Amino acid sequence: MSGRAPLRLAMVGGGPGSFIGPVHRMAAELDGRIRLTAGVFSRDPAKNAQAAADWGVAPDRVYPDHHAMIAAERGRDDGVDLVSVVTPNHLHFDVAAAALKGGLHVISDKPATLNLAQARDLAEIVAASGKRYGLTYTYTGYPMVREAREIVARGDLGAVRKVVVEYSQGWLSRPLEREDNKQASWRSDPSQSGVGGCIGDIGVHAFNIAEFITGRRVERLCADVAAVVPGRDLDDDCNVLLRFEGGARGVLIASQISAGARNGLRISVYGETGGLTWGHEDPNVLNLDWLDGPSQVLHAGSAYLGVGARAVTRLPTGHPEGFIEAFANIYRDFADAILGQGDGRLVPDIAEGVRGMAFVERAVAASRADAGWVFLAAHRVEPGGIMQEGEGR
Repeated sequence: MSGRAPLRLAMVGGGPGSFIGPVHRMAAELDGRIRLTAGVFSRDPAKNAQAAADWGVAPDRVYPDHHAMIAAERGRDDGVDLVSVVTPNHLHFDVAAAALKGGLHVISDKPATLNLAQARDLAEIVAASGKRYGLTYTYTGYPMVREAREIVARGDLGAVRKVVVEYSQGWLSRPLEREDNKQASWRSDPSQSGVGGCIGDIGVHAFNIAEFITGRRVERLCADVAAVVPGRDLDDDCNVLLRFEGGARGVLIASQISAGARNGLRISVYGETGGLTWGHEDPNVLNLDWLDGPSQVLHAGSAYLGVGARAVTRLPTGHPEGFIEAFANIYRDFADAILGQGDGRLVPDIAEGVRGMAFVERAVAASRADAGWVFLAAHRVEPGGIMQEGEGR
């Protein structure tokens, strides 16, 4: 960072009992470009103070709500530069919008907002603010995922024909939301999670990584989205057929009732001459299989990898890197873009946020209506906001 002081970060959410809050903090600070300086970690004053003490945040920079925090930090010479949003989904829009309007950059946990309407509104706010907005679609930060993206972009596989992406978990095989489990409770509550349960929690990750690696947008989908556990209000199992621009077919599976599955994100991309496979439970390896050639196993940290993969690798080959490091790569890329040391193009932005919410709402609605194949509303962010490229059945 050429001796420059770290960017000052405020975190909203992530206090005691949170899974993702501590992950955000560790990832943000890993490379020394960002330092947690202020925050609203919990609505409970005792938990708010506890988190601040645990994480070395000064007592006078712990606030009762994000509005008070933004106002106070704007008045300080050493005020924060960016806000990290790590709350349940229903709070994402209000916190992000307030921070952007307050002149702060925003990096948010996914999905971007509670619903598609909010995502579209937030895109307008991002465009008007002139500030950066990023989403922590974590798996795009893995070196071998970026290597896979480069391989597809170079045309090594030929034209993409088939994409299979699966994200299977088993932790919601029982109704934990009725057993005082905090993580299950808010994820199963439509008022906090939105219209999507499993599809909004992990299905958007599968959707995002499929588009990220292939470089192709999903144009149509055919969805079967269901709540399998009796009495559950939101889906816990999703099976979606996909059609990509250019004609490639795809299958997306997202499940949180696959008993015995842990965090089984896995993607295969097949082209005319070969295919590649990457899995989160062995993230430092990328497998290549060729129609007329021997199979290859690529390893993270190797000199033969492309520039993109090498740039986000911290350790020599054979030394495992994982979830925290992938998360940190997104934070580092985001910080570098703010500091003018990178363009941030690999950081998922508000356009990806809008697409993710469109995927969730379209798939849920189509499944409920038993509509079969439907078009996914496609959007891109223009200087003036959102432009719809196509929608309909």
